[in-house]
Amino acid sequence: MAIKLIADSGSSKTAWCLLNGKTRKTFLTQGLSPYFLSGEQIEYIIEQELQVKLKNIEPDEVHFYGTGCSNAENIKLVRKAIQRVFANATVAVDHDLMGAARALCGNEKGIACILGTGSNSAYYNGKKIVKNSPGLGYVLGDEGSGAYLGKKVIQYFLYNTFDADLMDRFKAKFNTNSDEILTAVYKKPLPNRYLAAFAEFLAENRGHYMIENIIEDGFNDFFFNHVYKYRESWTLPIHFTGSIAWGFKDVLKELCSVYQLQLGTVLKQPMDGLIKFHS
Repeated sequence: MAIKLIADSGSSKTAWCLLNGKTRKTFLTQGLSPYFLSGEQIEYIIEQELQVKLKNIEPDEVHFYGTGCSNAENIKLVRKAIQRVFANATVAVDHDLMGAARALCGNEKGIACILGTGSNSAYYNGKKIVKNSPGLGYVLGDEGSGAYLGKKVIQYFLYNTFDADLMDRFKAKFNTNSDEILTAVYKKPLPNRYLAAFAEFLAENRGHYMIENIIEDGFNDFFFNHVYKYRESWTLPIHFTGSIAWGFKDVLKELCSVYQLQLGTVLKQPMDGLIKFHS
């Protein structure tokens, strides 16, 4: 039986699972986005953060699903980096959206949505992605994502929109100021991860009307700009995966009910579904 290595890579982290017969081993490394990392950097991270943990076990197949792997150039870059580490393996690289679709829908039709550090969505016909509402990244899009919601939290802080209680809570948690925030967003690497970290403030302060407004507005923007663009969304289940979707699944359930949409599966991460699909 082939030894399979499955990867689900977002902007912040990559989840790996080694399938060796009935044995499963899971690992975490940092995110491997070809938009932020070179092929050499990806290769180095896999060697240093993953290969040493595999203890000389060589996979026969590598199935890598990653953010940024939606065009041929990025797919080639990532595949080459993986192939240099696992020279004897068959390497398949696909977009993280395909990973989410296979994890959430299996071989059934549905709308697959990612709400993590970034956001994305697609209509999946049970075999392939047929329609994809364009993902514009954290600067122009990523509605409903951690980066999008975190950006709103920062705006409320910097514009002094939060009431006194929330301002105090924000300052106590993050101990930062406008200069530090603007430097991190505009001058330091990986600003999307930095922004997404502020979404945690929303989860910790549920019930406050300002917090609930930010969450609901962010998800409404995702529904209106993406989910509504698929006419299939009116007749097929809407599935979600990602830390943000999982953390605020009660809001997703409520919005689907209000809009008369069928809420499908909500997974914290796609790996369980991908293990099932590739087994």
